Amino acid sequence: MKYVNLGTTGLKVSRICLGCMTYGDPQWRPWVLDEATSRPFIARALELGINFFDTADMYSLGRSEEITGRALAELASRDQVVIASKVFFPMGEGPNDRGLSRKHIFDAIDASLRRLGTDYVDLYQIHRWDPETPLEETLEALHDVVRAGKARYIGASSMFAWQLSKALYTADLGGWTRFATMQNHYNLVYREEEREMLPLCDDEGLGILPWSPLARGFLVGNRHHDKDGGGDGRSGETVRAKTDDYAQDLYYRDDDFAVVERNLDLAKRLGVSPAQTALAWLLHQPTVTAPIIGASKIHHLEDAVAAVDLELDEASLALLEEPYQPHPVLGHS
Repeated sequence: MKYVNLGTTGLKVSRICLGCMTYGDPQWRPWVLDEATSRPFIARALELGINFFDTADMYSLGRSEEITGRALAELASRDQVVIASKVFFPMGEGPNDRGLSRKHIFDAIDASLRRLGTDYVDLYQIHRWDPETPLEETLEALHDVVRAGKARYIGASSMFAWQLSKALYTADLGGWTRFATMQNHYNLVYREEEREMLPLCDDEGLGILPWSPLARGFLVGNRHHDKDGGGDGRSGETVRAKTDDYAQDLYYRDDDFAVVERNLDLAKRLGVSPAQTALAWLLHQPTVTAPIIGASKIHHLEDAVAAVDLELDEASLALLEEPYQPHPVLGHS
């Protein structure tokens, strides 16, 4: 495993981050693994040198944080792992059980720490932009969370570049803690972040933590158009492929399949898995710190770690990139 600084901070993180949305309550999503089934994945991640784990309060409505926290407490020393969580999405029926108000941020961080079984998270991220709360209120509340020792760094996720830019200069004006990271939607079939967000983060020194680096499994070639012409014209080979409606909203364009074919061809030529080539492409992007990978099979972890050392030459990178066509903005909601 290789380790790099998280943006311009001094914190060292593995080049692969394990996303823990997959671990929680199967009643929340049919492809989610329960605690007993999840534990070997966290154990194997640690064995492979992964020290960076990302979850969120809304994943399985808190169950993911509980499972992640218990596993890490039993399998690792707290000072040897980097734990990230997120706040924004509804956690209850009340009008203040969501968003980025001072009240909800303070309530949410305490609830996350209880579920994780720790005194602090290393990285606390806003899961989405909140248009209903003054930005100054959100930033000051996050700053106070850091000052209270409940989070070491703060980060942002999925927004427009102008919003991140406004957040950064507002933090500077207020003397508040700046975002250290951006967790955004970025992969071979969705590269719109290259237009403005990635250059902004590079200029401002934010670490990039792409979510859905394999396009929710789409890039490994297990999704396909329904050749029988039934249903909605989309189908796949796994439980997640068949039930992940969000993935079907993000991908499945004809040109997306063209990118997948290039990735499959390159992987076959190099004698590696398609997951390795897709992740290696992402790791070759100079702004990327650590892709957040999900793993429901042990080989998903091993492929991800192998991708760290997979070198792609300029011709291979160009081959993968050539079929891409512009997309509408996706993943901000």
